[in-house]
Amino acid sequence: MSGADGRTVVVVGAGLVGSLLACYLGRRGYRVEVYERRPDPRSATAERGRSINLALSERGLDALRRIDLVDTVMAPALPMHGRMIHALDGSTAFSSYSARGDLAINSIGRAALNETLLDAAERTPGVTLNFDSRLAGYDLASSTLTFELGGTTFEVSPDIVLAADGFGSVVRQALERLGRVRVVFDALDFGYKELTIPPVDGGFALDPDALHIWPRGASMMIALPNPDASFTCTLFWPKSGDVGFDALVTPEEILGHFSAQYPDAVPLIPALVEDYQYNPVGLLSTVHADPWQVDGKVALIGDAAHAILPFFGQGANCGFEDVVELDRCLDEVSDDWTLALPMYQERRRVNSEAIALLAKENFVEMRDKVGSRAFLAAKKVEHGLEKLLPGRYLSRYAMVSFTTIPYAEVIERSRRQQRNVAIAAGVAVAAGALALGGALRRKGSST
Repeated sequence: MSGADGRTVVVVGAGLVGSLLACYLGRRGYRVEVYERRPDPRSATAERGRSINLALSERGLDALRRIDLVDTVMAPALPMHGRMIHALDGSTAFSSYSARGDLAINSIGRAALNETLLDAAERTPGVTLNFDSRLAGYDLASSTLTFELGGTTFEVSPDIVLAADGFGSVVRQALERLGRVRVVFDALDFGYKELTIPPVDGGFALDPDALHIWPRGASMMIALPNPDASFTCTLFWPKSGDVGFDALVTPEEILGHFSAQYPDAVPLIPALVEDYQYNPVGLLSTVHADPWQVDGKVALIGDAAHAILPFFGQGANCGFEDVVELDRCLDEVSDDWTLALPMYQERRRVNSEAIALLAKENFVEMRDKVGSRAFLAAKKVEHGLEKLLPGRYLSRYAMVSFTTIPYAEVIERSRRQQRNVAIAAGVAVAAGALALGGALRRKGSST
């Protein structure tokens, strides 16, 4: 790892990726200034109804292990070893995530994880955190950022700018206005809203070892466990239409719809009507940006570069992988940013596009397929192949969630495996037909 020679890096955004990035850069010896428009979340009240629990898996854990944070982060996390499918009649079926049932994704609150990472960043030599600092403008030519703080403005001109300011990245917008970055938003005609299942007699109302799904074809609800024995529920519904958010307004309409679609959940959500009416509807959209960096002095990272849909639980995991890859690139080119940033973009952009596609496909799977007998049967076959061919056959879900195989390679390997299985099945059928034909011929000749 090379020295930073006193250079200053500004990280815009102190969310999950920005705070982790600050830890990595501080370790490299940079002076790191982190600017965040919000108040310090460790002392301010979190915005209600917009938490969305995270499913932390191997890619995110790998990034945390590299800076000795995994034990701290995982202390409040709850492992989920599979999906619990809730049918319309209230019956349930458990589907393991792994062949042997020993692998799990981990439910963790976004706010708790962010606070842990901010604490770690603050402890890292060379890192300074600045809150309530809204980015008002960015001048690429002079590499100057203008911030607003308490009615006044101030400017900073670092050596490097890294934009970790999320879906609505101000840095990205500034580069887009200059014609240096092209952005395409792929909006889903669905939104999300959060509800809460509180503890029952101090314990979990549902099995905490599972991600709970109520698949309903045109919509779905999921629930993830929290350390306080509550569950965070998220509705993924169309924004409009007969089964959309706009269709339910009155308490009678809300209770009527939930009683029909999620009958087993209604008794578990005492504040159902209040939360439904109060909590906002969040937007779901994929961000495709190109390029991710300009002139080796400014780059996008995390959601600022590639916001994806949340249906594979890979948003934070993917952003954390960005940080690991950037750190690896800096190692390989001895901290020459003019080489590192293009290299980082080349390696990560193809993989971000791959997971964006996988997340969109997984939405259809979770919403439409997980409750079907055919899907559950296919999962059993898949797990059987994983046991029969250890290390040689891995399901697509396992590759995404339990390895660090690049996302683009996951797609190619998954397709290759499907072809090989189809060929093997065809050969087996043909061999069986030949054997049967031979047996019939022998029988005929003997008579």
